[in-house]
Amino acid sequence: MGTQARLASGARAALLLLLAINLFNYIDRQILAALEPDIRASFFAASDVNAMTKTGLLGDAFFVTYMVSAPILGFLADRFSRWIIVGSAVILWSLASGGSGLAATFAILFATRICVGIGEGGYGPAAPTILSDLFPIETRGRMMAIFYTAIPVGSALGYVIGGLIGAHLGWRWAFYLVAPPGLLLGLLCFFQRDPRVAGHQLALASPRRSVGDYLKLFRTRSYLINCIAQTLMTFVTGGLGYWISAYLNYRNQSPALGRTIFGLITVVAGLFSTLLGGVIADRLRPRFAGSYFWVSGIGMLTACPFFIATLYIPFPAAWITMFVAIFFLFVNTGPSNTALANVSLPAVRATAFALNIFVVHALGDVQAFWLLGYLGGHTNMHVAFLFVSGIIFASGLAWLIGVKYLPADTAAVDGEPSG
Repeated sequence: MGTQARLASGARAALLLLLAINLFNYIDRQILAALEPDIRASFFAASDVNAMTKTGLLGDAFFVTYMVSAPILGFLADRFSRWIIVGSAVILWSLASGGSGLAATFAILFATRICVGIGEGGYGPAAPTILSDLFPIETRGRMMAIFYTAIPVGSALGYVIGGLIGAHLGWRWAFYLVAPPGLLLGLLCFFQRDPRVAGHQLALASPRRSVGDYLKLFRTRSYLINCIAQTLMTFVTGGLGYWISAYLNYRNQSPALGRTIFGLITVVAGLFSTLLGGVIADRLRPRFAGSYFWVSGIGMLTACPFFIATLYIPFPAAWITMFVAIFFLFVNTGPSNTALANVSLPAVRATAFALNIFVVHALGDVQAFWLLGYLGGHTNMHVAFLFVSGIIFASGLAWLIGVKYLPADTAAVDGEPSG
């Protein structure tokens, strides 16, 4: 087998491993959301008007530590073997996720979610950076789209696993069952070769980085606009994912059946739209240099009216408009993250993803968890989700504004050596 064939084979194997890890990443996240009503019933009285706000803090415990640890671990991922960091991170969050099922008190459960956040903080910046190192810009959008199909599929499986296992064995067993596969996948990372080096060295002799390389991120307008748009999008998807069970209860849908249907919709709609978004953006790029933002923005603007319709149409017809809304909500996933990689210098790309993670979660879903919980607890979930529709529109508008700057920013980085 020639060198190019071995490199291609290694790249595909790395993509499959990272895809599997990302799948369990989102399963672990959304199991908590699917089980939120059961966890709330276990630790709080039904008369507690602040119970939803308190369980919303479990999402914040994860995302606050995730966003704080990501820049630190992303900085290390630019200097040390990214696979070692990924493997260690996956093992940590898998152990912590399994430990969530052992929590005897709400405080202990809160602490386990902090540990899950730290583990995912090591994985989040490094994984897409590995893919950016392995695949050229011409196919990067499609590879990123494949990687990010784990978001809808893993999220949906989290709801299905959480709903079914929670209903039959109790919410604790749902956490127990996801730990072993994560541990196995984490161990496999230690046998992978970092794409920047010829061996398994821990420290890397990569291009020199200056303070200016990092500061350039804050002067790259498409990077900043992308962060704003992704922050708004993350508010939407994070809030929708966490509070959908409460919303379905508000609409008098069976909790177990409703979560399962929502999970299946997310799998089908999210899977195909994520793949389609990456393919379309890659194919349009030769003709429209801002295609990654065009696809992202138009997708969000299209999702908005269908999401609003879902709030007013009675079930089961509302499942149809929800399907369409979710389809277009996920179209941006591959293109927007590809644009993030394309406008970041290779030597500091993991840091660029890490800073993005910090911003989108600090101002996105971390705010969505408590704010939508507050709106839902003090008004109703219809009002809370109507607020979400406005955020969907703003996200799409932000990406369309960024179209003007993306081509030049991409051209400034394209051709840089990998770091």
